Amino acid sequence: MGLFKKRTGVLPGFGLSLGFTMTYISILVILPLSMIFINTATAPWEKIWQTISEPRVVASYKLSIGASLMAAAINVIFGILIAWVLVRYRFPGKRIIDGLVDLPFALPTAIAGIALTTLYAENGWVGQFLSFKVAFTSLGITVALMFIGLPFVVRTVQPVLQNVDKEVEEASASLGANRLQTFIKVVFPELMPAALTGFALAFARSLGEYGSVVFIAGNMPMKTEITPLLIMTKLEQYDYAGATAIAAVMLVFSFLMLLVINLLQWWTNRKII
Repeated sequence: MGLFKKRTGVLPGFGLSLGFTMTYISILVILPLSMIFINTATAPWEKIWQTISEPRVVASYKLSIGASLMAAAINVIFGILIAWVLVRYRFPGKRIIDGLVDLPFALPTAIAGIALTTLYAENGWVGQFLSFKVAFTSLGITVALMFIGLPFVVRTVQPVLQNVDKEVEEASASLGANRLQTFIKVVFPELMPAALTGFALAFARSLGEYGSVVFIAGNMPMKTEITPLLIMTKLEQYDYAGATAIAAVMLVFSFLMLLVINLLQWWTNRKII
């Protein structure tokens, strides 16, 4: 009889919990995303293709995707560095810096955009000392996306770095490895999955960012016009099919990007194991 005994989990009610989970996700995630494709399908295919392939829209794709990738990549480098300092060192004001990392989460994006524009404009506090333009250029867009994406990398890498055993680093040093070799060969492989996750989160956040970018971008067609702005423009013109068509392109690209990153994470974890 013991062979046929029903196995139960530690926490009961799996079926009920799964039902609530799927219902909640369907209402908040799946259904809204499905409406994008449903609304897009209401327009003729010729109009959809004309909308998503318009030169002005294609230029916005390149700018939004390129700036998001650049900002996420830079955030990975400096995010790991900031997480390393916060985890491995003790110094006065550490808690203040640790709290400042989360400031982009709490600060309204419009305020962040206005503040960055004030700083980096040609007559701004920082921009007046620079020999090149930052505000109203693609560089300014990248700076804004770096600002809002940095916490994702730091908060993803930080707990993993806290769990890295220092004795492994000491063993590497005792075998003759210098600090750079220890970091590259010992520490960084442990941080790679978390760094990829942080990159994916920062990229996804940057790709749809509007408030902090629209002020510093300048919104010049074919130059500094981001895709979310074009979507808002279509909505203001009551062109809902056109807005959802552009949004669907960005959504598909985001899915593909996340798929690639998940495959890289799986490959990295498998290689480590």
